[in-house]
Amino acid sequence: MLQHQLIHPKINEILARAGHHSSILIADGNYPASTKRGPHAKIVSLNLTPGVVNCSQVFEAILSAVPVDKINVMGIDNGDSYALDGDPPIWVKYRKILAGKNLDLDLEPIPKWDFYHTVMSDDHVLTIQTAEQELWANILLSIGCRI
Repeated sequence: MLQHQLIHPKINEILARAGHHSSILIADGNYPASTKRGPHAKIVSLNLTPGVVNCSQVFEAILSAVPVDKINVMGIDNGDSYALDGDPPIWVKYRKILAGKNLDLDLEPIPKWDFYHTVMSDDHVLTIQTAEQELWANILLSIGCRI
């Protein structure tokens, strides 16, 4: 019986095979998951209906299951037609989740096109496609060491 919040069998299977430096992408509903992924990455689609399941819910579940030592978010290029003034509201939610779990990790933005390139590495093992509707919600987690 699992003691963490994450109970999805396929996600648990992939995470059990992953190791230090493996990366997990929690993708929003607009992310091109079928084309912007690592060569060995699996996709698990949790996009049932707009907004269900969302990135924050998946983020909390993943943090309950694996150690994370680095967090990247898709950064906003100033010239992007979807650019916002300041940080996206979803980043505030992510920071609250981290604070609630007493994790001293920062969200490190990677510009959009570099973010795609980073995701497409050999270390990328899993994309969890959500139905998140908030902009700039893509978050890339690097698995840490089990201590």
